[in-house]
Amino acid sequence: MNTNFWVSKKVLITGHTGFKGSWLSLWLQHLGADVYGYSSPVPVSEPHLYGIAQVSNNMDSTYADILDFQRLQSFIQKVRPEIIFHLAAQPLVRESYIDPVATFSVNVMGTVNLLEIARHTESVKVVINITTDKCYENTNNSIQGFMENDPVGGSDAYSASKACSEIVTSAYERSFYSDSGKFLSSARAGNVIGGGDWANDRIIPDIIRSIINKQPLNIRYPQAIRPWQHVLDCLNGYLLLAQSMWESGAKYIGAWNFGPGESSILSVAQLIEECNKHLENRLNVVYESNTQPYEATTLVLNSDKAAKLLDWNIMLPIHQSIEWTMEWYSDYMSNRLSDLTLRQICQYENINASRL
Repeated sequence: MNTNFWVSKKVLITGHTGFKGSWLSLWLQHLGADVYGYSSPVPVSEPHLYGIAQVSNNMDSTYADILDFQRLQSFIQKVRPEIIFHLAAQPLVRESYIDPVATFSVNVMGTVNLLEIARHTESVKVVINITTDKCYENTNNSIQGFMENDPVGGSDAYSASKACSEIVTSAYERSFYSDSGKFLSSARAGNVIGGGDWANDRIIPDIIRSIINKQPLNIRYPQAIRPWQHVLDCLNGYLLLAQSMWESGAKYIGAWNFGPGESSILSVAQLIEECNKHLENRLNVVYESNTQPYEATTLVLNSDKAAKLLDWNIMLPIHQSIEWTMEWYSDYMSNRLSDLTLRQICQYENINASRL
């Protein structure tokens, strides 16, 4: 990635108060971009990276619903971004069983709102819709790796909503963005780990909560296979894609997978064992019976396209990803956090630069 590319670029991030959105906001601020955020208000009763790392200090933010078309339109027309990363979403499978209507509304119509406004905003040149590996129709649980042209679909409301978001993105690209001077893509990543994630029903936050609250760690699917990767590897892919779209346009439109290689693919049980290596006391794990809502047990991405065309590769092996993640939470629990988030971004940039 050419870090100088981002200096003074006007970048809008929807969902910037979330886990990935906060890391992306900090990184772009560090790179010298003019960063803007549009997101629902952050929860006041829970820890969140957005507040811990003081993400809001160096960006212009509006806290509003992605479904509020007029508010979103007004903000985008005011700040006139050049590049948009669309991360605003309902991101949890279990929550989609509790409130499927809200899940479909935010994940589908939120995407429609953003793409519709962006296509009528002259300043916008690049839009990337951030979705998920769960957008694929996971019928046979193959571990061969989903490719970008595999069918999308879903057996739960979250996965289906993200598949719909992908279909919306493809339709908008072909109907409105092609030949417009604007370039639209989607980015699909596997399970992302890193410091500052506090979402429910995610394994690393669940581990940290079990430590803080001194309670057993309840696990639903210990043999579920996931392509784990550090948040910075994932975001590096997004940044590379945006830069390539800006510089070379139509060559880089469409869907992109950003997932790790086979060495980073672990079951949930194996991930827990890796985390145990960084803890003074082993986790007290309780395996629940499989009466929970359905989740696909195998989700693996084939990222050959990104490796070949973007020269994107995982920089942090799984053991290092877990080490950095546990270091972040250890410092948080010991009140030593300071500037660790930004320091890890700088360390990652150094690792990335050393391979060039």
